[in-house]
Amino acid sequence: MSTTTNTAPAAATPPQAGHHAHKQGLAALTLAAIGIVYGDIGTSPLYTVKEVFADHTGLALIDQNILGAVSTIFWALILIVTLKYVILILRADNEGEGGSLALTALASNAVRRRVKLRNSLLVLGIFGATMFYGDSVITPAISVIGAMEGLTVLNPDLSVAIVPLSLVVILGLFFVQQWGTQKIGKLFGPIIVLWFVTLGVAGALQVIRTPEVLQALNPLLALEFMFLRGFHVLAAVGAVVLALTGAEALYADMGHFGKRPIRVAWMGLVFPALALNYLGQGALLMRDPRAIENPFFKLFPEYMVIPMIVLATMAAIIASQAVISGAYSMTRQAILLGYLPRMEIRYTSAAERGQIYMPSVNWALMMAVILAIVGFKSSSALASAYGIAVTLTMLITTFLTFFVVRNGWKMSPWIAYGATGFFITLDIFLVTSCAIKFFDGGWFPIVMGATLFMIMVTWKRGRSLLVSKIKEDGIVLEEFIQHIHESDVHIAQRTAIYPVANPDTVPQAFLHNMKHNQVIHEKNVLLTVEFCELPWIAEADRAVVEQVSKLFWRVRLRFGFMEQPNVPDALKSCEAFGLHIEPFEASYFLSRESVVATPGQGMALWREKLFAAMSRNAGNVSAFFKLPDGAVVELGTRIQI
Repeated sequence: MSTTTNTAPAAATPPQAGHHAHKQGLAALTLAAIGIVYGDIGTSPLYTVKEVFADHTGLALIDQNILGAVSTIFWALILIVTLKYVILILRADNEGEGGSLALTALASNAVRRRVKLRNSLLVLGIFGATMFYGDSVITPAISVIGAMEGLTVLNPDLSVAIVPLSLVVILGLFFVQQWGTQKIGKLFGPIIVLWFVTLGVAGALQVIRTPEVLQALNPLLALEFMFLRGFHVLAAVGAVVLALTGAEALYADMGHFGKRPIRVAWMGLVFPALALNYLGQGALLMRDPRAIENPFFKLFPEYMVIPMIVLATMAAIIASQAVISGAYSMTRQAILLGYLPRMEIRYTSAAERGQIYMPSVNWALMMAVILAIVGFKSSSALASAYGIAVTLTMLITTFLTFFVVRNGWKMSPWIAYGATGFFITLDIFLVTSCAIKFFDGGWFPIVMGATLFMIMVTWKRGRSLLVSKIKEDGIVLEEFIQHIHESDVHIAQRTAIYPVANPDTVPQAFLHNMKHNQVIHEKNVLLTVEFCELPWIAEADRAVVEQVSKLFWRVRLRFGFMEQPNVPDALKSCEAFGLHIEPFEASYFLSRESVVATPGQGMALWREKLFAAMSRNAGNVSAFFKLPDGAVVELGTRIQI
């Protein structure tokens, strides 16, 4: 029923992004952004410094290395997060929306006249989006385990409880998703603010005791740390990347909060707190190298460890909640852009449009997180899997941004290359640093992403083949109309709506209706739903109506990839074109295609079988488009591809 159009009408102002600061106030939005956007990067101090000095990096715990490592973390936060994401990437909004798929749509539209390049950017962007799912699996696992590892500071024998307790937290986290997060979400901001204040204060107290650590603010120490150790520095830099995890959330959540609150939160609280904490861990290690066992929890006196474990666990849950919600949103966007089959979507809040729950995604993520925890068992082992997914996403984001800057914003080549070339070089260095851990766990998100990528491109290609086959085997609508008007057919005084992918041929459901009921309706509407590469579509551009004959109408309804498609409501806009559809006198005739995979020129047979299986298990059309249950008639047809 749905297709993706390459060109689109003007986009509407998104209801939740357009004028956030004016409606809710900058302070309220900044608080909310701290709770949702920065949970992931805020839990990185739990494990980053420890991983920089893990055995596999080969770094000795001497002052020179400690200062160099802390300096590298500090300047990575400035270059990657502050300059790249907060200043540059946040400017590349797609009508107020951000994230991998929004940027992909923006970049592909910028080069829409160069078809091959456009298609390549779409494929690259989809692959980048699949890497986000790896983040959605590893973030809950590593954050919760990292918090639970604080138990070993109290008693090393408690290490046996880390995995079981982590599983309990994860099971509870995913189980409560079905009730939505609107109520507990209100607590996210204050809890994460407390977390960041605690990070900053704990770090500052250590810096006061060892002020020599402030030498790490000198960028020359970071350059010396990276370039004077040759190839061996890659392992350490791969661990430094852990401090940057969650940077993509700045961009992905822009549509919920707007640019200014995200920037204010970063510069006003998050960055200072993170910088102080990393400096504090460095100061502690300069005094006591034995604290490397767990430098984060060693920042606190023993009587504070249990409260910090509780607070760290809450922060880990919030960080996990952010990526789980992001996975729901990403999946919905992929469905609307035609890269995944329909799935059940439940809206858990009447006030917040972004509050959704997707059962199939939730339980699949839960199983993947459980497997990650049981398989890797520690934050150190998971750290090897983490960086490669994050850095690949960063590299793809920068690459797509180049085409937005050059082709979308029409900047000169010098500005475009200058703005993105430096970051592409830096991202390639980070990807290379993480790639050396491929066989130590880096394969995990790559395999997961590649599997999802194959599923998504198979669905997209399968739908294209299906539409082509329907058009090839179908009866031309105009010729059929001529025949109908010359024959004596009974006319029912109602409206029949036929959702179709191809409005130029006679719907199979219409032919079945005529064959079995010997009747056609007074108004026959061939309805095509298009999902555009824009997040929102203005109501004035929602419908395109064409009267083909006295009995037949073509209607195209357009939705953005951030919208909830409600077909009955959207059909009300046809009134302006002279087509009145009485809701209680309209029936929806759906053609449910049964796909048969056959050897031929379409796809490899195994991909056709995969597409056929996905097609059989696709979600209910009626629920997805919010069609009234009592007005839907489904008629089946077999199609070979």
